Amino acid sequence: MNRIDLKSIKAFRTLSNGKTIPLLGLGSYLATQGGCCEQAVLWALEHFTARSTLTKQIFSWVERVLEAVLTAGYRHIDTAAFYENEESVGAAIRKSGIPREDIFVTTKLFEDDQGYESAIKACKVSLKKLGLDYIDLYLIHAPMRGAERRKQSWKALETLHAQGIVKSIGVSNYGVAHLKEILDSDPVVRPVVNQIEIHPWLQRPELFAFCEENNIALEAYSPLTQGHKLGDADLVRIASKYSKTPAQILIRWCLQRNFIVIPKSASKERIQQNANVFDFEIEKEDMDLLNSVDENFVCEWDPTTAP
Repeated sequence: MNRIDLKSIKAFRTLSNGKTIPLLGLGSYLATQGGCCEQAVLWALEHFTARSTLTKQIFSWVERVLEAVLTAGYRHIDTAAFYENEESVGAAIRKSGIPREDIFVTTKLFEDDQGYESAIKACKVSLKKLGLDYIDLYLIHAPMRGAERRKQSWKALETLHAQGIVKSIGVSNYGVAHLKEILDSDPVVRPVVNQIEIHPWLQRPELFAFCEENNIALEAYSPLTQGHKLGDADLVRIASKYSKTPAQILIRWCLQRNFIVIPKSASKERIQQNANVFDFEIEKEDMDLLNSVDENFVCEWDPTTAP
């Protein structure tokens, strides 16, 4: 794979279908519906440049936080039906004042909604909650509920894609066997993304190699190990070397491995810090060290092995 230019937050990857996706996004898992989620998305979307579009309530809250702020510049927001915050994500996008076509929005099909008719219905519910005309990337959230429902769900995603409701389709938490299941079925549309937990302590080499071979982009969630490894001595030392935080090093590691990465935060300061990763490069010796610590450390769950 050709090296991607990582000089600014505008860095993107071209997916196998020709669509582009910003390499850095804001994850919104556990960001609750309402003010917390909406505010986090607004912070990420440079909402301070669109002051006139903000409600008085939100604007006064922001004023108390910081008089003058730096814009973060995210253009990629990740949500899911399961997160129960799609309405807040959509509201924030509208309040940001940023043209819809400049923001990449991902949402996901909940496990209980797998199946052909149910998946189509669920996607349209998500679209309504988001208040958008289309979804940039729609993913099957996990390979649960068995092979037949996975098959029918993928057919539903192909239908949604053909209708233009979703621009790209993919999967999340899929292992090699699940991906082969789709690819061996001679699909009309191939998955362009597999969103999984990835960080230096969970590198999934077999899955990585398979996705590379089949031109499926890997997207890293929980890149910060949900905080479990931020105090690792080698990571802290490397962060100090570059005058960065351990979290910034982990995000940059993902980018230099050509992963799309979606760190989550509801803190304005951390949202901005997480975006400040394009002004340095981790040197080879430090990348080699981070590449050597894989221990199959899973933070929460691992559906990639589901039957």
